[in-house]
Amino acid sequence: MPAADADLEERSISPEPITRLPFPPVTKSHILHCSYHFWHPMYRSLTPKARLIPLPPAFLTYLRSDGIVLPSEEAPPPSPLDNDDDSGIFSSTDSENEEEEEEAENTDPSLAWPDVHQKIKATIAELGGSVVPKLNWSAPKDATWINATNSMECRSPNDIYLLLKSSDFITHDLEQAFDGCCDPPSSSSTPTAIAETTNVPLPSSTNSIPYTLTLRKTIPSLNPACEFRCFVRNRTLQCLCQRDLNHYDFLFPMVPHLRSLIQTFFDEKLAATFPDASFVFDVYIPPPHRRVWLIDVNPWAPRTDPLLFSWLEILNTRGFLGTGGVRGDMSGLMTVQGLDRHSPHSRSGSASNDDDDDDDENSDTDSKEEEEEELPFLPEVRLVKKDDPEAYSFTSPQYSAHKLPKDVVDASLGGVEGEGGLREFMGRWRDIVRRQEAEDDEGSE
Repeated sequence: MPAADADLEERSISPEPITRLPFPPVTKSHILHCSYHFWHPMYRSLTPKARLIPLPPAFLTYLRSDGIVLPSEEAPPPSPLDNDDDSGIFSSTDSENEEEEEEAENTDPSLAWPDVHQKIKATIAELGGSVVPKLNWSAPKDATWINATNSMECRSPNDIYLLLKSSDFITHDLEQAFDGCCDPPSSSSTPTAIAETTNVPLPSSTNSIPYTLTLRKTIPSLNPACEFRCFVRNRTLQCLCQRDLNHYDFLFPMVPHLRSLIQTFFDEKLAATFPDASFVFDVYIPPPHRRVWLIDVNPWAPRTDPLLFSWLEILNTRGFLGTGGVRGDMSGLMTVQGLDRHSPHSRSGSASNDDDDDDDENSDTDSKEEEEEELPFLPEVRLVKKDDPEAYSFTSPQYSAHKLPKDVVDASLGGVEGEGGLREFMGRWRDIVRRQEAEDDEGSE
């Protein structure tokens, strides 16, 4: 009976509801280590061809300003008399030309950062006439709808400016890069990898971040099915999944090869060299699927999209205590490939009588544990299955929330007011429309 009472007592104790993800504190140094300008020099040979352009304060002010004003596509040809101040020749059009020049100076934002404008032009030409832009952490993927190509491919400086100015992801990099960081008070005096590498103290705010514009050469035949997001915890490759949320049937037979290829790449190139023990990285494995390209490094933080996983299941996975091949808990996300729970080795042997049941179960448990300890840990590869709803999400385009005003998105999600938020928003909108129609009718009368 005491055992039964103890069992009932355990069942009566319900676990406390989880109110926040059990993330370790996210530090500013970790965010900066994931910035392209920090890790690209270390892994330059592993990445597609790219060029980094440091951004001056004037250009950052342009990105932060309201409205979209683009420079003139074609600069006017220089006049032979532009540098001849003592020519003694005057005409009635001199004042008109001066007014036009003053107006051009007021409307052309690139005059405040001519060096950056020229470097962007030269870099586009150097990289074959087509590039993909990116700031320190984010690419303007949410603004492709405004680009003529409906992609991030840019062939002129104005294409780049238009994407950067229209992207919420870029705004996040500029204004909220350190949101959620919990640096201890002593962090300013503790040397970090970013400080040791750049000889610059750790930035205290986004205004002191060394922003750079990365222009990456466009990959002509980029296959989104071959892009994967990989999660590293305590220097162990924990799991990985495809980045593009569509079903690709040809990927499933390739899972063992892809897992081995990415695991080898991580062990040889990233495991011992990246300054943080936990991070997320993206790779691209183009046909014939023999080489791995490092595309991006992301923070181990809630801001990073876990895609086909959830952060809760990743963080609740047990068994990742060291850098060796550690097995994940079978009740969590990870599974050990090759262990068949229904194999004869995992079943209980037949007992001769009821008195020996407990001994048989104990011996089977011990043999299971010994067998499982000998199995190497293999990270799970998660793909979109054919019947997965994610593969048929026709009604919700990717980044669709960034095409609507924030008030509309907040109201659709309910916010703090629950389901009534959207109804209240619709009521306010109807009142505004009716008031506007009434004012128009009064004006027409």
